Amino acid sequence: MRLNTVAARPIESTLATNKILKNTYLLLSMTLLFSAFTAGIAMYMNLPPFGMIITMVGYFGLLFLTTKFSNSGLGLLFVFALTGFMGLTLGPILNMYLGAFSNGNELVMTALGGTGLIFIGLSGYALTTRKDFSFIGGFLMVGILVAFLAGIGAAVFSIPALSLAVSAMFILLMSGMILYQTSAIINGGETNYILATISLYVSIYNLFLSLLQLLAAFSGDD
Repeated sequence: MRLNTVAARPIESTLATNKILKNTYLLLSMTLLFSAFTAGIAMYMNLPPFGMIITMVGYFGLLFLTTKFSNSGLGLLFVFALTGFMGLTLGPILNMYLGAFSNGNELVMTALGGTGLIFIGLSGYALTTRKDFSFIGGFLMVGILVAFLAGIGAAVFSIPALSLAVSAMFILLMSGMILYQTSAIINGGETNYILATISLYVSIYNLFLSLLQLLAAFSGDD
């Protein structure tokens, strides 16, 4: 009887992990589509840039609410509120690139394709190898904080070189976050699919913007 119980535990654990993974990717797909929809609305309405303060207040406010209610139905509502808001902030940025560069469409599509390839490749690697990447968690948190502060400095003091360096840092850090979060799901370190979805969404969002900025800097045609 005890042997049967012990043998059942790995199976139950695997089923629970697969359920979280399935729910995470399903919700992530829905939020990405919703974010693309709100970005399209912002582009169609030609909304002006939201500005750093509004973007930061909206992002951190909705992120706090999403985290606070991540174990209830309200968590789903705030997930879509957050990703929809981020889509609205993305729209004016895309319009800026499309208007500033003659090859703006190519830059956006290349950044989008690169983001997709990086996400699929890293997620596939983590899922296939099932390696535990929890050891990079501390490094990622410190790196993101440093890059975030450097990004604010680059924006406030208008330092293009620092801004490009921050974009390169974010590409590496967000790639690491994708590995870290996917590993956390399959190894039982993350059991809340709402929080997992937000982590992956933010990684994809920042990865896309960072790739877009670097592509525009090195291959953009004014």
